[in-house]
Amino acid sequence: MIRVLIERHIAESLETAYAERSRIILQRAVNAPGFISGEALIDQHDPDHRFILANWRSEADWDRWYHSEERHDLMAELIPMLDQDEKITVLEQTVA
Repeated sequence: MIRVLIERHIAESLETAYAERSRIILQRAVNAPGFISGEALIDQHDPDHRFILANWRSEADWDRWYHSEERHDLMAELIPMLDQDEKITVLEQTVA
């Protein structure tokens, strides 16, 4: 299993529109092969700074969703609401 951390910064006054579109993207990802779970988080000190933490079965499953036409189309509506490019970090658990 991998975890994908998606970091986004919303342009001022677009929080409500972002929340609606982001929710739709996460709901669609739920149906993607290999998706396990996901959650949306807000920076407690900066409400325009948002994170999505998603668990995927494998990096191949994540890559398939990331490069899918469906995600591309959904992101086309979300990207104009951001004042920075989204940052994506793929994480895996280490053995301590």
